[in-house]
Amino acid sequence: MAKPRITKSKPTKSSPAKPGTAKARTVAGKQASPASRTRAEKQSLEGLEARNAEGHRKSGREPDPTALVSSGARAVRREQRLIDQDIRNRPILTEDEKLLQSPESDLGAFTTSDPWRVMRITAEFVEGFDALANVTKGVTIFGSARTGPDDPQYEAARETARLLAEQGFSIITGAGPGIMEAANRGAKDGGGHSVGCNIELPFEQGANPFVDTLVNFRYFFVRKTMFIKYSNAFIIFPGGFGTLDELFEALTLIQTGKIYQFPVVLFGRHYWAGLLRWITSRLVGEGKISPGDLDLLVLTDDPAEAAQAVIAAHAAQEATKATLR
Repeated sequence: MAKPRITKSKPTKSSPAKPGTAKARTVAGKQASPASRTRAEKQSLEGLEARNAEGHRKSGREPDPTALVSSGARAVRREQRLIDQDIRNRPILTEDEKLLQSPESDLGAFTTSDPWRVMRITAEFVEGFDALANVTKGVTIFGSARTGPDDPQYEAARETARLLAEQGFSIITGAGPGIMEAANRGAKDGGGHSVGCNIELPFEQGANPFVDTLVNFRYFFVRKTMFIKYSNAFIIFPGGFGTLDELFEALTLIQTGKIYQFPVVLFGRHYWAGLLRWITSRLVGEGKISPGDLDLLVLTDDPAEAAQAVIAAHAAQEATKATLR
């Protein structure tokens, strides 16, 4: 009896998806679409506001929407702080958002809005430079706004700031609750100068009560310039996107030679372990950065070690300046 003949089917190539038919997915596995992105953006902003409010409540106070908001030498109440809404055809909440919008097709409207906004940006730089002109030896400390006083990281940030303040460093933060509050509080503990660089958000984040000099910024890039200009180091405690933004901003400026002898201290070995493994395996492993770039980061769980790294780097900065005089 003859064996049955088995015919093997040839694999068929799948035709490429037509434009507009592919179903892209978010990292969380949801289908990506303009509608889902709008929902995600709304939820992201609500989450940020909730974490900020949580940080204030953990310190025993309610966020006050009528609290004084400082803008350089000015202080106004939230309900009196008007934000120009008439230059776009949809509601805009912050000056950053207005700046980043594409120009309207009406060229007349463009020439009477964005170019004049440059004057406002210039004024904000001048105001920041004026308010912080006396900060010649500063350290910026970043971290989550939702970290409460009972968290070990809060105590570590407070102690780190105290040690640095006792050595004459001004402590600079984003002025909010959580790690920012802990650092400003530590500056007061050490008899030092406590600085807060607040940012205009769609909700009022409120400044913590331990800030001596409070400056309110409309534009993130102006505020980030102040963090770099008036700091000799960054200390990065566990935090979210804003914290990561400042971390990689500093590393980019160091890598490209814009700043030197500028220590970037990652505080919390366990928290940063996953990110550092990825940087080592992917960025270094695939040649995206040099192996030596890993030495730009200091990793510690000890406030004294963090403070000493900053103190030593500042001494090296001063020695370098002395040779150039």
